[in-house]
Amino acid sequence: MYTFSGKLKSFSVILMVLGIIGIAYGFLTAPKTVEEVEAILSEQHHGGHGAHDAHAAPAHGEAKAHEANTASHDAHAANHDAHTATATAVTNDSTAHAADSTDAHTAHVTEAAPAHAEATTHAAKADTHDAHAEHTKHLEHVLHQLQNKPWAAVYVGCIFFMLISLGIFTFNQIQYAASAGWSPVLFRVMEGLSAYLLPGSILFFLMLVASSAHLNHLFIWMDADVVANDTIIQGKTGFLNIPFFLIRAVIFLAGWNIFRMLSRRNSLALDETGDLNYYKKNFKLAAGYLVFFIITESIMSWDWIMSIDTHWYSTLFGWYVFASFFVTAVTIIALSTLYLKNKGLLEFVNTSHIHDLAKFMFGLSIFWTYLWFSQFMLMWYANIPEEVTYFILRIEEYNLPFFGMLALNFLLPILLLINTDFKRLSWIIVMAGTCIIAGHYLDFFNMIMPGTVGASWFIGAAEIGSVLFFGGLFIFVGFSAIAKAPLLVKNNPMVEESKHFHY
Repeated sequence: MYTFSGKLKSFSVILMVLGIIGIAYGFLTAPKTVEEVEAILSEQHHGGHGAHDAHAAPAHGEAKAHEANTASHDAHAANHDAHTATATAVTNDSTAHAADSTDAHTAHVTEAAPAHAEATTHAAKADTHDAHAEHTKHLEHVLHQLQNKPWAAVYVGCIFFMLISLGIFTFNQIQYAASAGWSPVLFRVMEGLSAYLLPGSILFFLMLVASSAHLNHLFIWMDADVVANDTIIQGKTGFLNIPFFLIRAVIFLAGWNIFRMLSRRNSLALDETGDLNYYKKNFKLAAGYLVFFIITESIMSWDWIMSIDTHWYSTLFGWYVFASFFVTAVTIIALSTLYLKNKGLLEFVNTSHIHDLAKFMFGLSIFWTYLWFSQFMLMWYANIPEEVTYFILRIEEYNLPFFGMLALNFLLPILLLINTDFKRLSWIIVMAGTCIIAGHYLDFFNMIMPGTVGASWFIGAAEIGSVLFFGGLFIFVGFSAIAKAPLLVKNNPMVEESKHFHY
């Protein structure tokens, strides 16, 4: 029987407290007015002016020098013409004629100057007005992005950890549906960690309600003014409307939690009674759940992530999101198992079980990379504006997290886990697992942030606080649930095979 240690409990509570502080700081420091945004932008672009004046001064000096050279040349010509009287007379007549022409031209310019100045002033005022309106519009846009930033940070952390718990439960149900013989000694770990699904679902639904109440601008299709001027979004309103959106969310979240509650209850009842009917119920329940999950997971990914970039869509996006949180879920199972094993618990878990978990980490990392490359390569090669702009924004404005994610999710796990012997070494699995968790957090960051904050992103207090809070809550709820039941299932027909699983 596992006892939730005081140190781990204190650690999780400290994470939650620090997370709340970071999130609160992110909201409190978000700009409230366009004036604050203008001050922020002016600080960012300070020192970018003055080049025009520096360039204009030499040009003005060059004009003066040119006029002086012209005057000197005219004086030399006049001295040369003074040697003959006839030439002098002609010159005097020409000079008089030029003087008359000059006076007439000067009078004409003097008369035209007020009208020209008035027209120039009017045009300058119009340009100034347009520039001011455009500048104000830009400031308002940046204000919405910066106000979205703490909301988006919380949203990323909330959905990331909630989907991890869903992935852990799904992995557990796959084992039941497959009547797997290697994994029953890990069932209690999976059941305990998946307990976060309930509080995670409640918090996430509150986030969706906050968006529906227009407390933020995470989903542009919820803005009536945007929809009124966007024919593409108007064509999707039959699906993307707030009532139907929230109804779907309730069905998905409630369905997942009901399946988990029933599976956990049957598992504990099998321990107490030894009645194999509970095992058969869980087998049938797992089969039904996986059908429900396949459908709801795809729609969930469209609703909660893809609709943020409302104009863009991908036909394999549901699989892509699934691969991202599923490999992270298996990684969390592996790391938690190693932690408990290091505490002298899980006596029947051996290196063969750890090896199998590491194989899933390795294989699912390749699967995720295959889906990422398929989605990216086909859209980039086709170069269709409606599709490729999704990646252009991320490559240009999110260069470091975009390509850093590839290194963390593909290169490092492959290099660390490709060797069979490495899959049995705890420190290698911890290193690879750390890379996978960090990399797939960045994956969700890249999926959500560009559509909510645009180029106004950075990893700040709200982002770090969000990870700390939801991570601490996940540890607290998960390990509290693990401590409520024996770590080894009883009366499961596959448990003896699992105890003696070696290869």
